[in-house]
Amino acid sequence: MNKIEHIGIAVKDIEQSNKVFEALFGTAPYKQEMVESEKVLTSFFKTGPNKIELLQATDDDSPIAKFIEKKGEGIHHIAFEVDNIVEALERLSNEGFELIHKTPKKGADNKLIAFLHPKSTNGVLIELCQDIKG
Repeated sequence: MNKIEHIGIAVKDIEQSNKVFEALFGTAPYKQEMVESEKVLTSFFKTGPNKIELLQATDDDSPIAKFIEKKGEGIHHIAFEVDNIVEALERLSNEGFELIHKTPKKGADNKLIAFLHPKSTNGVLIELCQDIKG
């Protein structure tokens, strides 16, 4: 894993949360994107070398809606950049980590993504991200 790619924060209202984080960081989000496969609307902020992703559920049965119902708004996941997501998933599976996604899928911000189950990572939802080339 190369670096923390971003920190994902579950929010109830992305427009209201955009205002909060815009005031906090002193800058507007650089991108807002719908990810149909995950049933979320995302908003990305960049502060220095760091990225923050806000996630709002677009459906009551989405993972974000379920997370907020159970835990409330807050940090949802930490994403790590990898060079080869397929190799990383294979290595982590061989190390005994439980994979939510056995194969990567298209995520927000031009990334291939896959998640590790928090049961195998001390309660932290981990996302792996690889830039989609071309």
